[in-house]
Amino acid sequence: MQLLLEQSDQIIAEVLLALNHGLALKTLARFKKDRKKAILAALPSSRSEQWTLNLHYPMNTVGRLMEKPVGIFAPDVTVKQAVEQLRKMVKEAFITYGYVTDQQGKLRGVLVMRDVLLASPSQRVSEIMLKDPFSLAPRMSVQDAIRGVWNKHFPVYPVCDEEGKLIGLARGYALFEEQNTRISAQAGAMVGVEKGDRLSTPWFRSFKFRHPWLQINLLTAFLAAAVVGTFEETIGQVVVLAAFLPVLAGQSGNTGCQALAVALRGLTLGDLKKDKENFLLTKEAWLGFLNGTFVGVVAALGMYAYAASQAHPQAPMLAFVVF
Repeated sequence: MQLLLEQSDQIIAEVLLALNHGLALKTLARFKKDRKKAILAALPSSRSEQWTLNLHYPMNTVGRLMEKPVGIFAPDVTVKQAVEQLRKMVKEAFITYGYVTDQQGKLRGVLVMRDVLLASPSQRVSEIMLKDPFSLAPRMSVQDAIRGVWNKHFPVYPVCDEEGKLIGLARGYALFEEQNTRISAQAGAMVGVEKGDRLSTPWFRSFKFRHPWLQINLLTAFLAAAVVGTFEETIGQVVVLAAFLPVLAGQSGNTGCQALAVALRGLTLGDLKKDKENFLLTKEAWLGFLNGTFVGVVAALGMYAYAASQAHPQAPMLAFVVF
């Protein structure tokens, strides 16, 4: 991004055209308003209009990922006419399906190329189109869109506004690519790594991403140390307890990470429905109790064996404390 800022608007426009649709828009959105306007002006008019429309929608929505609709036909066009038009269209765009719209631009049906190939040249496209086609809304989040297309696996999805007008196309790979990017960032989010922190990120930017989390983590570590310090006299009298402090901290931390991982997965896949938060909390609390009980038994046996080997007179009590 820093390298692009030093380039002319024309060069930036050429670079953006070479990137995939989603990445180009993310990059363009980071420029200031005046510079963004100048870059859009340097783009081909059709691309400029489409990207201006894309930027009108929030981040992580279908509207940001949609492309210009192509392969559009009126209902009364014959198959022969549609094929002739398609031969010209495919020279300029990658077309998977045809779309039938009325005079107001509302989507009425989808044309599958196999049906076009097998139809009679004199038939109208309205006779062979798939009626009431599935479509996405531009303000729909990528996560909601993924849930909606989970069992469909179409290569391209039409995008229609509130009035049913066809305003764009969302390619299936672009939706899943965006979702995969978000999922890949979850593991980092658990330890304070921003999704923008990549292998190619400059060291100073990575430092700004990661350091605040470490300071917060240090504060919580101080709080934990203060709790341990409260029992300093007890630990001083029963030194064997100090050997098991890392064990207890590690087990409790791992249990928490398991619950967090499942919760994040549920949020990503849409398993966590509204008003189900109490159920999740109760379930994870019960699992924590069960895991703590069974792991506690093994840890208690370990403490008893360790304390007994040191000939400690209160080995059973120490085992109970660890349990």
